[in-house]
Amino acid sequence: MSEISNLNPKAVWKYFDEICSIPHPSHKEAKLSKHLQEFGKKLGLETLVDEYGNVLIRKPASAGCEKCESLLFQSHIDMVCEKNSDVAFDFDNDGIQPYIDGEWVKAKGTTLGADDGIGVAYQMAILADDSFKHGPIECLFTVDEEVGLLGAHVLKEDWIKSTMLVNLDSEDQGEFCIGCAGGVNTVAKYSQNLQKPDKDYLFMTIKVSGLIGGHSGVDIDKNRGNAIKILAELINRISAEGDVVIASIDGGNLHNAIPREASATIGVEFKIKETARVITNMYIAEKQNELIGETLEIDLSTTDKAEKVFAPSTSKSLIKAILACPHGVLKMSEDIPGLVETSTNLASVKMIGNDIVFETSQRSSVTEEKEKIRKMVYDAFATNGASSVESDEGYPGWKPNVNSKIKNIAVDTYKKLFNVTPNVGAIHAGLECGLIIEKYPKLDMISIGPTIIGNHSPAEKVSIPTVEMTWKHVLAIIDTIRNS
Repeated sequence: MSEISNLNPKAVWKYFDEICSIPHPSHKEAKLSKHLQEFGKKLGLETLVDEYGNVLIRKPASAGCEKCESLLFQSHIDMVCEKNSDVAFDFDNDGIQPYIDGEWVKAKGTTLGADDGIGVAYQMAILADDSFKHGPIECLFTVDEEVGLLGAHVLKEDWIKSTMLVNLDSEDQGEFCIGCAGGVNTVAKYSQNLQKPDKDYLFMTIKVSGLIGGHSGVDIDKNRGNAIKILAELINRISAEGDVVIASIDGGNLHNAIPREASATIGVEFKIKETARVITNMYIAEKQNELIGETLEIDLSTTDKAEKVFAPSTSKSLIKAILACPHGVLKMSEDIPGLVETSTNLASVKMIGNDIVFETSQRSSVTEEKEKIRKMVYDAFATNGASSVESDEGYPGWKPNVNSKIKNIAVDTYKKLFNVTPNVGAIHAGLECGLIIEKYPKLDMISIGPTIIGNHSPAEKVSIPTVEMTWKHVLAIIDTIRNS
């Protein structure tokens, strides 16, 4: 056991330390799933497991509390595995090494896994503690949240008996979440259709950089530049002065990140060589005025002759599609001020095998709006020569219920405990709650948790004081429901 086991509340930190010692990357949570099953059975509690490794443990009500409403707690058991380049670490076999740094718990050179190991630890402490009275309690532990909410996707529809759910996957103590966006990813493909240049072109490479990027949900309302859109706008302006063909194009990386960089090799008629440079300089100055807090850099340089280029029709179709493809915020929420309701992200373009592949992601807390924006993206590519445009199954949103009973209980108990009114809102990103409420539409839900900073990176750390605050809050919620 490490030094964190001596922190308060001891039960929570003891179980978190235990979790850290058990490898649990996404897709490889079998060891932790088995540990939780054995844990529940040792306590003599009803313990269920499905074929994917999701675990549900039921704790019966204390004597005299059998008629109280049943309360479900939920966390995911997988973690994102990232380490510093100079650290030798095997996430499949090595245990995380947590340590105390002032008022924070960190890990030595790796992600800590407090997202969402600390939520799992709360649930274990609730199940093991017989010192407080309570109504019926269920604890759900899901797998593969970090790689697409996969455990929640396959959750059985006859498992949960509770009427209220507290998700323990929020990361800002005192910030309560009562809604999230649903999402879908749409991929468009073009045949590369390469051929020898049909005339003598001067070849130039355009590199767009200097942008901030960010998360395609949380940061989409910050009006940050999209490197792929900027690249296409510039090429389109140059093509207005003479023939342009594309030899290569690349931009962005992740479907849930705003692209920071993009590049293309293009062939231009020799007569517009200097014009292309003037257009580029003018475009940089114009675009820079639109960007806040970003320094746009565009490098335009001559390069070796390309032996093959896209057919002129394909080159034109690619640029038209990028220009037509929507990007950014489409609609703000009418229920929660400042919350993005609907958005889309033109995330990446890659030359893969025989295809040019575009990845995009659409988000909305309203199913109908998500479908509308997905169709807009589809049409942008389908009407501009794409050989295929396909969307994945996606995941549903969780529409905020401002009259939620569990929300009111959580807010009232927090105010009584800490003499502070918590912030209640929603996030423009995915949570498992969206999938769970789709299967259990009458379930009343809220998401809370301690403060975690830097998750998904080796800088991840969890605030020690807020872990104790959240534990006190959880117990107060349980007690209030028992007495209601």
